[in-house]
Amino acid sequence: MSKKEHHNRPDLIGEHSFGDAGQLISFIVFTIIYILDVFILKISTFPNEIVPLYVRIPLAVIVFVVSAYLVVKSISIIFGEKREKPEVVRKEIYGRIRHPMYVSEILLYFGLLCLNISLITVGVWILIIVFLYAICRYEEKILIEYFGNDYIAYMKEVPMWIPRLRKKKNNA
Repeated sequence: MSKKEHHNRPDLIGEHSFGDAGQLISFIVFTIIYILDVFILKISTFPNEIVPLYVRIPLAVIVFVVSAYLVVKSISIIFGEKREKPEVVRKEIYGRIRHPMYVSEILLYFGLLCLNISLITVGVWILIIVFLYAICRYEEKILIEYFGNDYIAYMKEVPMWIPRLRKKKNNA
């Protein structure tokens, strides 16, 4: 597989060529299965009877807010400012997690699952997480090839998806 090229933005490096299409396909599959199970077939929605709506709605709202924050911040950092030359971005949210856009996507699906629990759709969500993990690893290989030790150091300092509560101390 090849990497995606941004012809008008040479400062953007490291996207998988299938990433966008794969995410669109994932969204379509998730949405179809979610709608079929939650609203029509109701095969695996019995947990909704166990977990009350007054718990699911606030949890979903919190998850949606965090998801929106991550996507807005990451898009504004990556696409909102053009860098003279490509560099490892470490500012703001990228100083806490390496892939905030993918985390945002995972949280968006989780928020929907909080609203209406569908065990079949949870399975699809897990497959989406595996897909996004594979995309992250592929893109990180590209970034390591381009940035070398700088990106390797970034990977050691900043977790992929789950932020640390405390910043890692440098052993310098």
